[in-house]
Amino acid sequence: MSNEITVKLKCSIKELCNLLENKGFRIVEKYILDDTYFIPKELDLKDMSNREILSRAILLRDITEFIPERKVVKLTFKNKQIDDKGNILKQSKVDCEILNAETGKAFIEAIGYVELMNIKENDIVYEKNGLQIAIKDIRDGDQLIEVETVKENTEFDTIDKIKQKIKELEIPIDTNDYFIKKAEIELSKVL
Repeated sequence: MSNEITVKLKCSIKELCNLLENKGFRIVEKYILDDTYFIPKELDLKDMSNREILSRAILLRDITEFIPERKVVKLTFKNKQIDDKGNILKQSKVDCEILNAETGKAFIEAIGYVELMNIKENDIVYEKNGLQIAIKDIRDGDQLIEVETVKENTEFDTIDKIKQKIKELEIPIDTNDYFIKKAEIELSKVL
């Protein structure tokens, strides 16, 4: 299991791109992520927290990549262990690549799930010396960065080491919450 931080930016995406490029980072991925969340249709949402609802969700993930150029569609189930303060302790996911979004949606609906919400984002991933920083521009939402721990690289294998590196790079972020949960934020807008 890996872990990650997700934080809000305190600058524009253009400013962050310039900052990273000036520090020797290069773009390794660029894509549009179109996530549609589905939940069991019998779920009684009125007595559930956003986190509980999302823990039952299956994502239909439609990814249009520009760098490298390709199209990926998959079903994703995420498992997050979160402490009582909202910190993500561990997380994992299971992906199942499928042929196309229409077939995936038909399958999910056939097993009794209904659409809950859709989140679209434009992402750019920069990399330098094994550290990848994903810039996430959520449509009608926040601008975030996401950085995952890297088990194979002892320099970036813990959350604390990633926080320290982000501080050293002087990336302007909101340090009040290192574990922004974009799906919970977006779900609050639709419920």
